[in-house]
Amino acid sequence: MKCNQDCKTGKRSCRTDCFAFDIVKVKKELSYRKMYGKEEGRQKMKKDYDEIRIEDLEVFANHGVFPEENVLGQKFLVSAVLYTDTRRAGLTDDLSASIHYGEVSAFIDRYLREHTFQLLERAAEALAEELLLHTAGLEKIRLEIKKPWAPVRLPLKTVSVVIERQWHTAYIALGSNMGDREKYITDAVEALGALKGCVVEKCSSFIETPPYGVTDQDDFLNGCLKLRTLFYPKELLRELNRIEMEAGRERIVHWGPRTLDLDIILYDDLVYEGDELCIPHVEMHKRDFCAAASFLRSRRMCAIRRMAKTVAEMLEEVRENARKRIIKY
Repeated sequence: MKCNQDCKTGKRSCRTDCFAFDIVKVKKELSYRKMYGKEEGRQKMKKDYDEIRIEDLEVFANHGVFPEENVLGQKFLVSAVLYTDTRRAGLTDDLSASIHYGEVSAFIDRYLREHTFQLLERAAEALAEELLLHTAGLEKIRLEIKKPWAPVRLPLKTVSVVIERQWHTAYIALGSNMGDREKYITDAVEALGALKGCVVEKCSSFIETPPYGVTDQDDFLNGCLKLRTLFYPKELLRELNRIEMEAGRERIVHWGPRTLDLDIILYDDLVYEGDELCIPHVEMHKRDFCAAASFLRSRRMCAIRRMAKTVAEMLEEVRENARKRIIKY
């Protein structure tokens, strides 16, 4: 399996280019702010994408905790900011080059009328996901659902829930050194592509690599893929672990033989350290098969070393160090 086009990811600069720090020193609080998009994330998104706005679309639907709300229904007001690239539409005056806000409005109205949720939070989550999945060119959405007739028995103008959801880019390392190695990996690629909210955009060719850590075992077959996903990092990790378990993965010996090994190498420009997950992967710079993937070579890494390096630069550094060790001994 080979990539069908050259990498273009290097055109987007890393949000952390201006920092120089080790991943082990990054605080969880800072990481979560970057993961869930506070002010810095919003400013970056405003810079990267244009906006199409729909404000206070009135929908009569049956959402609420009380049974009467599900039967009688009430008015909801929906506002959406659609983040996309309107450049081509602006140059060509072609509606098909942009997002048709009339069709999006009709979709919102139909979806909220045809489904019933108890919570505004659930209604907003489900609607945002469906819009991202079915609207071509939509990279991110800011969605607000207002409930002006909320049954709280107190005077108020409205209550509302506001969420922001978007597509993310993750890079996943693939590996196996037991049984039919290629089948385990290709089945994993297909399983990831079959997940709702995941699109496998590119997959590298597979190469054999010597085992790492515990060397008294068979060689690995390894590769790397680029994944477009709506999952947050920990949600994606759970799905990877589930796919590993379905492939018969047993975690008995650390760095031991395995039917399938799936690791998150990169996730957007996120820098995160937790008990179960570190992004970027702390040993990415030691894995030739990741750095050798053409669509990863131009990715800029800032959190692994004290200075910013591209993946290709790290790969060359690893190989040079290996040559020096051979000469020394």
